[in-house]
Amino acid sequence: MTEAADLAAVTMREARREDVARIATLIMLGAATQTRTLAEIEEEAQHPAYLAAFDEVDASPYNTLIVAELDGKVVGTLQLTLIPGLAYRGRKRAKLESVHVHPDLRGRRVGEAMVAHAVEVARQKGAGLVELTSDKAREAAHRFYLRIGFNQTHEGFKLVL
Repeated sequence: MTEAADLAAVTMREARREDVARIATLIMLGAATQTRTLAEIEEEAQHPAYLAAFDEVDASPYNTLIVAELDGKVVGTLQLTLIPGLAYRGRKRAKLESVHVHPDLRGRRVGEAMVAHAVEVARQKGAGLVELTSDKAREAAHRFYLRIGFNQTHEGFKLVL
């Protein structure tokens, strides 16, 4: 395993509009089916649709887009969505989505720090459960989530519209 990053130097904050291209790049670099070159990914990350999506996420009181910074550079991202519901006497759930760390920093506990931060934010917002899904092909990510305390309790299903 790679040496742990200096986690004291990793800071978490809410994403800003100027982070969008970097966030989109990190998400694409982490995709299970990623086959494009870095130049192709960085070009795609400039598409205006990402800014529009950010504006929508940022305007929602139920969503928080979080980034991890190291040495002034965004090196990780995740989206936290609060989901109100009726189950368990109205227990709120928080869903983690698009959890990605730059490939050069994987295995160095940056993801662990990001998820711990997101869990604390979820707790502060009243969530009683944090859940996530992960592509079946991302086996290293599955090991990571199990190692940091998540349990595989459900099978996930999706319908692309």
